[in-house]
Amino acid sequence: MLTGYQPQWMWVHGRFAENFSLVASDDTGRIVALGPKDAVRARYPRATWEPWPNKVLVPGTVNTHSHSFQHLLRGLAVDQPFLIWRDQALYRLTPYLNPNALYLGAKLAFSEMILQGITTVVDFFYLHDHGLDNDLAVIQAAQEVGIRLILARTFYDWEGAPEAYRETPEEAVNRTRILAGRYRNNPMVHIHPAPHSVHGASDAMIDAAVGLARDLKAPYHMHIAEEPFEVDEQRKKTGLSPVEHLAQLNALDSSLIAVHLTWASPQDAALLGQASARLAYCPSSNMFLADGVTPLKMLRDAGVQVGLGTDGGCSNNRASVYEEMRMAALLQKVGSLDATILTHQEVWNMGTENGADMLRVDAGRLEENRLADFVGIDLTHVSLLPWSQETLLANIVYAMSPAAVRNVVVGGRKIVQEGQLETEDVQALSRNIQQLIRNWM
Repeated sequence: MLTGYQPQWMWVHGRFAENFSLVASDDTGRIVALGPKDAVRARYPRATWEPWPNKVLVPGTVNTHSHSFQHLLRGLAVDQPFLIWRDQALYRLTPYLNPNALYLGAKLAFSEMILQGITTVVDFFYLHDHGLDNDLAVIQAAQEVGIRLILARTFYDWEGAPEAYRETPEEAVNRTRILAGRYRNNPMVHIHPAPHSVHGASDAMIDAAVGLARDLKAPYHMHIAEEPFEVDEQRKKTGLSPVEHLAQLNALDSSLIAVHLTWASPQDAALLGQASARLAYCPSSNMFLADGVTPLKMLRDAGVQVGLGTDGGCSNNRASVYEEMRMAALLQKVGSLDATILTHQEVWNMGTENGADMLRVDAGRLEENRLADFVGIDLTHVSLLPWSQETLLANIVYAMSPAAVRNVVVGGRKIVQEGQLETEDVQALSRNIQQLIRNWM
């Protein structure tokens, strides 16, 4: 089935265009036509046309780092330093997180994300509990909500972590390979290895994850230099920074998606740039946990490509890439005392096409043959007013309320219609989650 969309404006070819139409196929999940309204309508007279008056059509945003289960822990251990937050929120409640709880938490996270215009999400998931049932629960939740999922299946063997997080390198490789094989031809689910960190994964575990990623020809994800304790611990152990240690392990290449890099040094930036590594930048989480300010200019100048992530629901407490665009720009400006250091156009690219490119997902831009992942924004919403063709993108980045996101299409499938999630009974989900939390308490 072909559906044509006729908004008032469309973000295409790096600018806003008026009277452009788009035709999407829900069979292939791709954009089949894009261009001036009359020409596109003439090419596809049998398409079912859907007018989007007073809307602008933009690419869906890409969330390059999150932890879906942490939505169940939102509001816990707030206003605490990292290690206390970790122990009081994550580690304390891990025993309650069975497949049903993880399924509900993932549904909550993915529902909130897609209602706020996220069409692709990385779930950096480490609560495997010695098998695949928990991983499959998260994947099921994503498929039912309709969001495009990258499951960054985490390799974790630090003995100080809860037992449910831990596997041997052999177990992690075998289980991740099973999932990768199962979803090899599924355009809505991708499996990436993810050695947790130099703190949470042994050298053997890191080697196993990186080797599997290269074998699968997939990216691999890793928390790196998020907190000072991680950097100090590694220097005491090896005399090297976490990045330098990874270089020694031959684990730096263009498939690396480093998460945070809050405490990266100039030497680290040079190594990462030489390797063409990527960064999943999570500014709200870095502020919430008082991690620090990632040296973004230094990393970008070195050649590191940057995407944006929300991180977990209890280390940010919101789930919007538009919010991360705003926070990234503002934090970098105040951190450098330079209002020009990061522009609204640059953070827009980070939250859309950069994120898609680093994940190797054919989305993030509105072009023929790309995935039909896009969002309709209400141009009459008070948070965008006044706007012009010159100011609209800046208003989306710096001013827009989540309520202005009215329509979301993923793979040609209509997921959100006029602000309502079509794939999920949000009220029933709310009741189920509140009952689950009452049982815990």
